[in-house]
Parts: sequence; structure tokens; C-alpha cells
Amino acid sequence: MALGRGLGDILSEVEEAYQKDLSDINSFELESKGAHLEEVLVSEINPNPFQPRKHFDEKSLEELATSIKVHGLLQPIVVVKKENKYILIAGERRLRAHKLSNLNTIKAIIADISMDEIKLRELALIENIQRENLNAIELANSYKELIDIHAITHDDLSDIVHKSRSQITNTMRLLSLSPYVQKQLVLEKITQGHAKTLIGLSHEKQKIILDSIMGQKLSVRDTEKIIKNHKSNSKVLNNNKDILLIEKYKKEFDEALPFTYKLKMKSIEISLTNEKDIVDFLNFIKKPKKV
Repeated sequence: MALGRGLGDILSEVEEAYQKDLSDINSFELESKGAHLEEVLVSEINPNPFQPRKHFDEKSLEELATSIKVHGLLQPIVVVKKENKYILIAGERRLRAHKLSNLNTIKAIIADISMDEIKLRELALIENIQRENLNAIELANSYKELIDIHAITHDDLSDIVHKSRSQITNTMRLLSLSPYVQKQLVLEKITQGHAKTLIGLSHEKQKIILDSIMGQKLSVRDTEKIIKNHKSNSKVLNNNKDILLIEKYKKEFDEALPFTYKLKMKSIEISLTNEKDIVDFLNFIKKPKKV
């Protein structure tokens, strides 16, 4: 497996401090582990270019900004130094909230770690996955990116991010949904349970049912019933098409078959009621073909 050092290894020396309240952080202990706490200019911090999280709830950010103004920052962000700037590793919401509050500086744990592009990408993905900061679509894309970049299996990824294989597989199946459905899921117009029921339907049918879910505020169970009925109706429709197709050739069958028969969905049932019928049928199928 080509996967480099993930969050568990790269931030092992600062993870314990990161989980603590600022007042509980032991600076000497932190420095002994290759990191230190510092007040950093917000303007000098660049986001991780490989941050998989794309959607941030504005109302939630405003609430966090207000809380930071009133109570201060309770947990520091984590950054690494690169040239004369810093790259954010953990704490995107806190950094954004500081910017909303027009605060010039932010408390940050600066990890003394060498970072290349691959590690930055891995760290952004794994940090968000392990902290469960991603919506379902971002999470699915993160799983896919790690699997594609490193050519690993779902089982390998399960060991890395500490999620079950079935959870990874089921989450990635959401990427087969139409862009319209994915967008509504990200916007929390529907739940992941709703989205899963739409997998396997055409994009057109997904939109029709999704609009019904949102318009009528349907539960997941109600949605499952609608889709079950849709699939049943589709099956009947397809069966009817098959019957119509075979019925189209009824005249030819009448001329070619000297037997009592019934046309079925995708077959013909020939009635052989006695030995003579059997012999006649065998002679019929053995009849030499005209060249």
C-alpha cells in the first residue's frame, strides 16, 4: 500500500494537546513532542488546498463566531509552517469564524512536520473522515479519492480510517446518484436514508421522486413504498411490452404451428395431450429445413 503517514502518525505528537482546552495545554510537554502553541496572524494562514469539505453552514459559522467573540477560542487550530506562511491542518470552521469576527490572530498548535503534496492531501482527507466533519457526498468523494490515488481496497481503507467496509461501500454508492439528488443531500433537504432509496433509478425518475419527497415531506418508509410501487409498475409495463411483442407474430405462429398453443410473456406453450401429439411434434421439429 502506497499510503503515507496519516493523521494517526503525523499528528500523534499534537493530538492529545489538540483535544484539550487551551488552559490545560502544557507548553513544555507540547514542545518536547515537536510542536508549540502560538498566536498566529489569520492573514498568514492558507487553507489546505486539498480540503475535501466544500459546504459550510453559514448560520452555524455565525453562531461559532459569536461564541468565540464572547468566550474566546476554546481549542486551538493546527497548522504546519511552509516557507513564510502556515498551512491549516485542522480547524477550518474556527479559522472561518475568526475571519467572520474580523479577529486578526488565532491560537494555533504549530506542528514541526515536513509536508509534501501527498501528505497534505492524505491529512486533509483522513483528518476530516476521522473527525466526521464531512457531509455524506464529501465523505464519499474522500473515500474514492484515497482509494483511487493509492490503489487500495475498501478493506485497506477500512483499516486506515477505522470505518467498517460496509459503511465505506454504502457511502460511496451515493456517488451514483444524479447531481441534483447529491446537491439536495448536501443541502440537507433530504436525509441519507432518502438518498439511498433512490440508488439504481434513472436520473429522471430520481428527480420526480425527490421532488415528491421534498414537496410532501415524505418519510424514508413512505419513499420506499413509492419506489417499490414504481418498480412493480415498471415490471408490469415491461412484461406488457414483451406480450405485445410476441402477440405481433401471432398470425405467423398460427400458420407455422399445427398444434394447440398459448402465447406467454417470453415463451410459447404447446399442448401435447396424447402420444400422437408427441410423435407429430417430434416429426415437426425433425422436419428438414428448406434451403
